[in-house]
Amino acid sequence: MIEYCFNLKKNILITSFFLYISLSSFAQIATNNIANDSTKVPNNIKLNYKQLVIPTVLIGYGFIGLESHQLLSFNTEIKAEVKEHIDDKLTIDDFSQYAPLVSIYAIDAMGIKSKNCFKDKVIISATSYLIMGLAVNTLKKTSVSERPDGTSANSFPSGHTATAFMGAELLFQEYKDKSFWYGLSGYVVATGTGIFRIYNNKHWLTDVAAGAGIGILSAKAAYWLHPTVSKIFNKKQSKTATTFIPFYDGKTTGFGMVSTF
Repeated sequence: MIEYCFNLKKNILITSFFLYISLSSFAQIATNNIANDSTKVPNNIKLNYKQLVIPTVLIGYGFIGLESHQLLSFNTEIKAEVKEHIDDKLTIDDFSQYAPLVSIYAIDAMGIKSKNCFKDKVIISATSYLIMGLAVNTLKKTSVSERPDGTSANSFPSGHTATAFMGAELLFQEYKDKSFWYGLSGYVVATGTGIFRIYNNKHWLTDVAAGAGIGILSAKAAYWLHPTVSKIFNKKQSKTATTFIPFYDGKTTGFGMVSTF
């Protein structure tokens, strides 16, 4: 009975941690963007260094966890807890990682207009996906971190979590003026994705924390860069039509670009 209570408390602690970082991120984002609404740039978020605090803390926690014996020990304890008490593995995280991003377009299709037009949303989404993908894949190839299940040595950081939090931030930015709940729901799904990555024994806590930070930061960077990136597509707007098409070949996912002249 005592051991059960101890394990229950540990599970509650883990879940609370993710809810805390997720909701703290959302709270800071909401506060910063309310202030930014007074600017004369309605379709983009203004660069504010305070917005870098939470993503930097999350990413920093992940990097420190690569060498810190205390954090590595905590990772191992979580792995042991998952392995001992969870028998059936759910793969919902393979789908939930894309839910916030898909919701941006699904909500718009329902008649609830987003802050940016469809073209700008595609550009921003593609830019953030590119930044996130480059960051995640570079770190996976340069850092050696074995997955909890021992299947590979590219555990750091969590790409699923990065994708989910990137989508959550994009969802919030596009619909924060419509309803607070759109942004909150995106962050709840993203948090759940991170928890399931640990639940399925695919990632350590530090991997998930770093992935969350990278995802949020990638989305923010896409909005900061949008005025510059959009100029590239608007130069030949009358002669050129550009379409971004998501693809999946069984191993990798990404965006393909098709242009007609």
